[in-house]
Amino acid sequence: MPILTKEASQALLKKVLAFSKADECEVNVYGSDGGNIRYALNAVSTSGGVSQRTLVVSSAFGKRSGVATINEFDDASLEKVVRRAEDLARLAPENPEYVSVLGPQEYLESKTFVEATANITPKERADAVAESLRISKENKLVSAGFLENSAGFAAMMNSKGLFAYNTNSNVAFNVTLRTEDGKGSGYASKGYNDFRQLDVTKATTVAARKATGSVTARAIEPGKYTVILEPAAVAVLLENMLFAMDARQADEGRSFLSKPGGTTRLGEKLVDERVNIYSDPQNTDLPTSTWGADGRPQEKVSWIENGVVKNMYYSRFWAQKKGVKAIPAPDGMIMKGGTASLDELIRGTEKGILVTRLWYIRPVDPQTLLFTGLTRDGTFYIENGQIKFPVKNFRFNESPVIMLNNLEAMGIAERTVSGESTQHYLLPPLKIRDFTFSSLSDAV
Repeated sequence: MPILTKEASQALLKKVLAFSKADECEVNVYGSDGGNIRYALNAVSTSGGVSQRTLVVSSAFGKRSGVATINEFDDASLEKVVRRAEDLARLAPENPEYVSVLGPQEYLESKTFVEATANITPKERADAVAESLRISKENKLVSAGFLENSAGFAAMMNSKGLFAYNTNSNVAFNVTLRTEDGKGSGYASKGYNDFRQLDVTKATTVAARKATGSVTARAIEPGKYTVILEPAAVAVLLENMLFAMDARQADEGRSFLSKPGGTTRLGEKLVDERVNIYSDPQNTDLPTSTWGADGRPQEKVSWIENGVVKNMYYSRFWAQKKGVKAIPAPDGMIMKGGTASLDELIRGTEKGILVTRLWYIRPVDPQTLLFTGLTRDGTFYIENGQIKFPVKNFRFNESPVIMLNNLEAMGIAERTVSGESTQHYLLPPLKIRDFTFSSLSDAV
């Protein structure tokens, strides 16, 4: 099923809006076309394609609103979904926080679509997986992985004249390699808009090296250690901080950015002054949509600048209540890094622990942003600038705020994928002092 062009999307949405009898109506249509290949026990298990298209209608009478969805696009079905949304709106109670839909907006040109990714063939997917399997077998490892690509579109139009359109392409690859005795494990995960940037050979080789290198893991005492967190490990902690930078939560005293008396930490120094975190839909290494789910334009926003909290994101209702600009939540996160490679960070470490990946992240205290979780897929002890031996996995208890105040060094930022949310980010490896490991784990 081909993705709809801008002109075709506009014509479809105009047709749907023409059926509306509500005070306000907003229509979204989105779809994607892609393929995937999955493998386990060193053999391909499934391969397939997915094509989907969905239309969502939101209707409102005053402050009563209803939403209905459909995946049929003949005229009778389109009118039916509009009537259903209107019926639901009439039955719904008034929403005291309802905000009228936006009028026309101006958007930057999106950079999220790459033709090479949209045109990936089943053979190209199979060839990439065959290379990953070759590396696994040559190293006498057992592999399981998934390669998926998609090209999609999204469009929005409302009764006040707003129209937004975006196309996107994505390719995602992940692989877990285990030794035949199950004592060693390595992992790699990569995601890009451009398929040509994906290096399956390099990713699988790194995972294989960690799997074979982690077999003879030793138990060492839990405690506070200097750690080097690879970008995938950084991602799962920093995304939990970024997701929590909601202005309403802070204003209502429910956030790590809250202060006594109903004030917030906006404008205050929160972390090390070398920390700069921002989002930018036009970033060439991490392009994202130029408009948000409610039609607001996505712009370059500095969230933390030189360690200072510069912005929080606002719903349109809360922004109106506070009389400030309504800043939407970001689609991506970028943290400025340094110039050192991961190997250079290791060579500059007298004693520490290299952490490949963190997982099973759970909140402990939202007020301090304290989280717990586990290391996995290759954890190694560093001494005198060299990896000396693998260590058994740990449970950790740490806050990204405390972590970023204990920053010692940063490496070169690279695109990475969070294993917890599958979001894509541009993050550096971080060297952190006094990272808290609370107990050992027997998991590989």
